[in-house]
Amino acid sequence: MQFGGLKAVDQASFEIPPGRICVLLGPNGAGKSTLMKMLTGLLAPASGEAMVAGLDVHKSPLEVRRIAGILPESLGLFDMLTVEEHLHLCGPIYGLSSEETRRRTDQLIEALALENGRHTQAGQCSNGMRKKTALALALLHNPRVLFLDEPFEGVDPVTAQTIGELLQMSVKHGVTIFLTSHILSIVDRLADWIIVLRGGRIVWQGPASELKGTLEELYFDLVEPLRVADLPWLGPSQS
Repeated sequence: MQFGGLKAVDQASFEIPPGRICVLLGPNGAGKSTLMKMLTGLLAPASGEAMVAGLDVHKSPLEVRRIAGILPESLGLFDMLTVEEHLHLCGPIYGLSSEETRRRTDQLIEALALENGRHTQAGQCSNGMRKKTALALALLHNPRVLFLDEPFEGVDPVTAQTIGELLQMSVKHGVTIFLTSHILSIVDRLADWIIVLRGGRIVWQGPASELKGTLEELYFDLVEPLRVADLPWLGPSQS
């Protein structure tokens, strides 16, 4: 994928085993969001193809939308709708009956610990509640594949743990998860498959079990060396 003279994603080729959590890592500007947008049909690749569960994203966009759940970085919520109203509104869009929508809404609200915010408008929710609401929307129609853009960004440790456990449970039910994150300590516990992107190119990919050393060591070695600078003027005044 190219923007002017910049190649945001260049010859990125990979296949994720089904029923796994795949984590896409890389610094800001590496091409992670562009790659996510190509896989979810928001951008068309300049060459090659994007396939999801055997479907060509750009030849069969509606079919892909039916089997995919998406958590965008922007979350895509309506500030004037409550948590519950979001779910009740979206259920029929995916062909769910009112009864089934209410049942799944109740289960998702309980699973994501959203009971206290059930009747709160999204514009009044904390960032963690908003993120969990968007995740509930992504799960509502029982997707085969989940695309999650920074699901752990800006949330408290309890919310991060809740989201992580729900993702692990989803994988046990056969869901394939593709997510981006900068929080290595969290994804290190979750990832079954890892892709590392730098400058639009994949510089490492494979099962997490094949890592030699820690995920942090891999990241700092291949992507961004850790920088530590001394600032001698910091600290109590010597005068």
